[in-house]
Amino acid sequence: MPRDSDSVLVDEDGTGTGQRHPARRRRARILLYVVLAIVALLFIFPFYFMAVGAFQKDPTTTLSSLAPTGRWTLSNFATINERLGLLRALANSLVFTAGVLAGTLVFGLAAGYALARLNWRGRGALFVIMLGVQMVPFQLLMIPLYVQIAGNYGLGDTYAGMILPSLINTTAVFIFRQFFRSLPESIFEAARIDGASELRVLRSIAIPMVRPAIATVVLITFIGPWNEFLWPFLITKDSSMQPLAVALANYISNVAGTVANPNGAILAGACTLAFPVVILFCLFQRYFTASDIGAGIKG
Repeated sequence: MPRDSDSVLVDEDGTGTGQRHPARRRRARILLYVVLAIVALLFIFPFYFMAVGAFQKDPTTTLSSLAPTGRWTLSNFATINERLGLLRALANSLVFTAGVLAGTLVFGLAAGYALARLNWRGRGALFVIMLGVQMVPFQLLMIPLYVQIAGNYGLGDTYAGMILPSLINTTAVFIFRQFFRSLPESIFEAARIDGASELRVLRSIAIPMVRPAIATVVLITFIGPWNEFLWPFLITKDSSMQPLAVALANYISNVAGTVANPNGAILAGACTLAFPVVILFCLFQRYFTASDIGAGIKG
């Protein structure tokens, strides 16, 4: 198949095969990299704004103030700590998020395995109901849940009252179900033939093979309650039990204007709130790989 003078493959009848000149491919690649760089800068800009505003002494109210001036300070963190107590608010957020995360993993793994690998009457109907529950916004359920949790159960101003409504996450159940369904049935059959119980199969075989799903659920679940302020704000009025997101919302609405650099104090609190999420993402990023689900099959 001959080549023409422009290095484009040409068929016998003179029509090109569609392969581009190397220079065109380089230009297209450079253009792609430029677009990706612009998108990355737009994504990073809010984090840059937050970091600069949190550590600079002067308020970041204009574009010129976003350039690092060398006037770095930790006074913004000291100010926000004096007003709401960062360590206490962080501890409250950790208790709230850890409780929701533990319930999501325990119940999500068990329910996902039951829906994917166990045969029992009503399994399909329950799965359809679960999908229907995902379509209902949580905001529509907040008032009935508040009446039930705080009024009927008397769990207002308690960690249990904040954790119980989010203890079971239907999205996590769906993710685990789909991953469990992708595993080869022969692995489970071999374990049952060897005398393993369903709990042993779940613990020793199924869970180790769905680590990417567990990493995904951990991140999704962590980000939700960690940044949640509507439900904790509704269920508890005790400032000593409020998570950091709720404490920051109260600070912004009540006392932010009474300090010398309110914008810097707010951004310092936002940095404190965002830092654990960034660390968690960096730790779990290596688990976002496809698991070798066929490694245990012979032949």
